[in-house]
Amino acid sequence: MRLATWNVNSVKARLPRLLDWLAGTAPDVVCLQETKCPDGAFPAAEVGELGYEVASHSDGRWNGVAILSRVGLTDVAVGFPDEPGFPLPEARAIAATCAGVRIWSVYVPNGRATDDPHYTYKLAWLAALRDAVTPAVAAGGPVAVCGDFNVAPTDADVWDPALFVTSTHVTPAERAALAALRDLGLSDVVPTPMKGPHPYTYWDYRAGMFHQNKGMRIDLVYASAPLARAVRSAYVDREARKGKGPSDHAPVVVDADLPGAEPTGPTGQR
Repeated sequence: MRLATWNVNSVKARLPRLLDWLAGTAPDVVCLQETKCPDGAFPAAEVGELGYEVASHSDGRWNGVAILSRVGLTDVAVGFPDEPGFPLPEARAIAATCAGVRIWSVYVPNGRATDDPHYTYKLAWLAALRDAVTPAVAAGGPVAVCGDFNVAPTDADVWDPALFVTSTHVTPAERAALAALRDLGLSDVVPTPMKGPHPYTYWDYRAGMFHQNKGMRIDLVYASAPLARAVRSAYVDREARKGKGPSDHAPVVVDADLPGAEPTGPTGQR
């Protein structure tokens, strides 16, 4: 299975790029975040021409998550029990089973600032996500929790940690929330960087940040033990961040040799 996660920062604005990327990379399952597209307006027909089914959860203004799959899409669930809101629950989580793997696409709240109510909301949301994921991981099957977590797990995942000491995304509480999620039995699938020593996945749009590789690793794939054991490679697709009108995030692509699954080659060819 080839599994990918990508914060596209508006699926409509990025649709030509998304379609080209799907055709060239040929992932089996793609988790999207920040789709910013009402469910009824999601370009399901366009991605369907490439063989993908779609499960989408969005109110069309901000946020929005989706799962695209060409290996089956069943048991779809949007949100999760006891999901906190701000003040109402937002379109930030969707789950589905694809070729026997329970897959979550999540867009964790930003947090804004450590003294902002949105930061408290972020921590509560991560705690509720952990509770929601627990039964699937405890069941012992392959599970993937993918998406934009808006947290850099370590200082090595930030281009200059000193600049962020008073900011969100790097606080001990946020990192502890990620650690609590991993403690369920999930492994951080760290991708290979395509430039430099750090596998950053996000670069601010400000001039020069991407080309100077001043980024952060906040787009993550957390895998349960059966899936983590099957992973044979993972990489950050920096090419998708280049050119005119990209998202400010790059996709993370993971290849796994799951029992009973047809292996996917390095360029998506079977």
